[in-house]
Amino acid sequence: MTKQGDQEDFGSAGSLFLDDQLCFALYAAQRAVTAAYRPLLEELGLTYPQYLVLLFLWERGETTVKELAGALRLDYGTVSPLLKRLESAGLVRRERSPRDERSVLVAVTGRGEALRERAAGVPRALLASTGLAGDEVARLRQELWGLAERAEGAAERGR
Repeated sequence: MTKQGDQEDFGSAGSLFLDDQLCFALYAAQRAVTAAYRPLLEELGLTYPQYLVLLFLWERGETTVKELAGALRLDYGTVSPLLKRLESAGLVRRERSPRDERSVLVAVTGRGEALRERAAGVPRALLASTGLAGDEVARLRQELWGLAERAEGAAERGR
């Protein structure tokens, strides 16, 4: 947090105060939101990353591991263990694509589909627990997606 009366404007882009860092505010918010999800997802036997995998598969249906990893902005080395655990739990299945042996397809099983119904209340429960209204969520989501696009562009330019 900035302190009044300081010579420099520590809220500016050049500040080295931890609480002035956009990245730290995002990191703290992400950790807090994930922690708020934890008890809701524990009832389903899922971790937050597993929940994200299932959300994508429920929405899109069968897909390749490569497409899934891209959508979740994760590398293959992170997605593969997630899928192994979900497969061990009987929630997803993986198989080689008959069209391209190098490609692995992943899809939700019947058991995974059954979990979808129980998971339907998670978003509402999270909103209730945080006290955020629907319009606040929509605004935050829009701003965060905009920030993500800008940051991805900056990262690409920096390569």
